[in-house]
This record gives sequence, C-alpha cells and structure tokens, in this order.
Amino acid sequence: MTDAPILAPPASEPGTRRVRRTPSVDDELRLREAAGSSADPREAAERGLPSSLIAGVVELHAPGGRAVGMGRVVGDGGQHAQATDIAVEPEFQGRGPGQAIMSAPMTAARAELAAGLPLNLIADLPADRRHARHGFAPAAHRSIAMAQRPA
Repeated sequence: MTDAPILAPPASEPGTRRVRRTPSVDDELRLREAAGSSADPREAAERGLPSSLIAGVVELHAPGGRAVGMGRVVGDGGQHAQATDIAVEPEFQGRGPGQAIMSAPMTAARAELAAGLPLNLIADLPADRRHARHGFAPAAHRSIAMAQRPA
C-alpha cells in the first residue's frame, strides 16, 4: 500500500484532507478511544495495522497534520474483506470526515479487490444507520456476527 492522497479534501470540512495510508499505532489507539470503540491492546495494533489491505485517514491539512479519522479494509482480498476501525474524533463527527472515511477506501476496495467480493462490516448500534447510507445492509435475516475472545 502506498501513502498518497486518494481524493480531494471533504468539501464540508475545510482544512482536512484524505490520505491513503495506514494510521499509526498511536493514531489508531487514540481515534478508537475518542470515538468510543472498544480498546485494542498496543501489541494487537502493532501486529495488525501493517496487514491492512486498504487504509485511509482524514488528517488536518498541515505539515504533520493530526489524524482526525480513519478506516481500514482487512482480509485476504480474494474471498474475504471487512471494513473495520472506522473512527472519527467527536469534534469532527457529522462534518464530513466520516463520509470521506467510508467513501474513499470502499471505492478503492471495489476497484482493487476481487470482483464480486462481498465487503463485510460489523457495526456497533446505532452506527448501522450511518453505514447503510454507503450500501451496507444486514447480511441475512438468519446471520449473526460472532466472536471468540480469550478469557
């Protein structure tokens, strides 16, 4: 994955830009906490972030600008892909960066990953309503997201 601007700045939030890059470990941990997502151990972020298929951040448009939002696509790119780690600082929520996080990496996923590959997303409620605007819908009335976590 290359670090390169992927689209123009979100029009609704002047002073920010979308950049195709993996968030730093510090940014990932900070943004997840700020957005109210479950915390990842630092070791998990250090191990997982480099394996992103596609990642992007919205950052303040300044040298060394602070990341204010992020999103990633993970998986094998052929049979499985999942949008994950979608987080925006509360100060910027509802002002454009979330739309940028969803639209740019998802567009890249459609262009770069296997044709017909379903892009999965597990959303915390009520975030499912926001993700529905980007074409995500419940997978099936008989499906449920499940996880096994170590004790």
